[in-house]
This record gives sequence, structure tokens and C-alpha cells, in this order.
Amino acid sequence: MSPGGWLRPGATSDSTFEAPKVAGEKKMALLRGLDTLRAQGRMTWLEAEHGWGAAPEDIVDALSQDGFQECKRETTTSRRDLRPAGGVWQGVNKGTGSVASVVWADRWSRERAIVFIAIDGESFWNHTFSSLERDLYRDDGGES
Repeated sequence: MSPGGWLRPGATSDSTFEAPKVAGEKKMALLRGLDTLRAQGRMTWLEAEHGWGAAPEDIVDALSQDGFQECKRETTTSRRDLRPAGGVWQGVNKGTGSVASVVWADRWSRERAIVFIAIDGESFWNHTFSSLERDLYRDDGGES
């Protein structure tokens, strides 16, 4: 499906990494489901991993409740025992044209997976969005 089919009438997006615009105004998806998961302690920020500790299905369900319709889901398995090792999910909110991407890696010794979330190309981390264009070398304590 072309991106034009994902957007409601009158919505446009100048790039795949920018929130859609309706009448020239950016519309960022409301993420009430993710807020609820954090408030319930079912989604916690893992500073060392720069990702979220959560059950991937909880994240996918929350995004679905916020209007994102699944358009892609894949899982990977371990070669040793064929247990799921991780996966990816992508959904589109037809009302706003926003795209949500979720990537996760299961941790064998832990109940929760490490989950990475992006909305319209912006990483969702520790209660905020961060551009994928940021300079990781400088932002994470490197030289200035």
C-alpha cells in the first residue's frame, strides 16, 4: 500500500520521518496506551539498554488501542531450540498517517523483552521523543 493510502483526506507528509500535517499543522499521535503501561509499571525504561522492559504484546496492544492498525509483524527464532528470539511490528494510524514501529529482543533470563519504539521515525524513550538524527557520540558523553 502506498503512503497516500494510509493518510486521511487532506493529510500530507513531507517525508517518511516527519509527522503528517493536516492544514499545515503537525499532528503527533497520542500515546495514551503507552502512558497507561508506564503508570501500571508494565513498561519501564532500561537506561543501560536504552530501551523499554516490557512484554511486546502489551506494547502492540497499547498502540492498537491508540489507533495503529497492524501492517507488518515478523518474529525471529533461535537456531538452537526454535524459541522466539525477537521480532518487529509496524502499524499505521489511518486517521493521522503516523507510523509506529516496534522492535524487540527477548532476554532468556528475564520475563520482559527489551523493546524499542519509534513513531514517525522518532525514537520514543524515557517519556520523550528523540530524533534519529541526533549525534550519539556527543549526546552520550563524547567529545564536544
